Amino acid sequence: MSVGRVGALLSALVGLLGAVGGGLALARPTRQGHVVTWARRNGAVTALAAGLIAMAVGGTAAATAEGGLGTGNGLGGAYFAMLLGLIAVTLGWPARSRSRRTR
Repeated sequence: MSVGRVGALLSALVGLLGAVGGGLALARPTRQGHVVTWARRNGAVTALAAGLIAMAVGGTAAATAEGGLGTGNGLGGAYFAMLLGLIAVTLGWPARSRSRRTR
C-alpha cells in the first residue's frame, strides 16, 4: 500500500465519521440514549471538523497523486474522501445552526 492510498483511506474514514455524526445530529431521536445524546450535542461540531479535515487531506492526496484513476496511488480514494467531507460539512452546518437556536 502506498502512502497516497493510506492517506486517502484515512481521510475517507474521517469523512465518514463526520457524515455519520452530522446525520445523527440532524436526526430526531425517538428515545434517549448515551450515543444519541452525545450526537445531538457534539455531532455538529464533529461533522464540521471531520469534514474540513477530510476535504483538506483528500485534496492534498489528490494533488500529489501521480498517474490517474486505477493506478494505485489513491486518487479515487482522495476524491471519495473529498466527497464525504463535503457531505459531512453539508450535514454539520444546519445541525450546528439548529443546536445554537434551541439553547
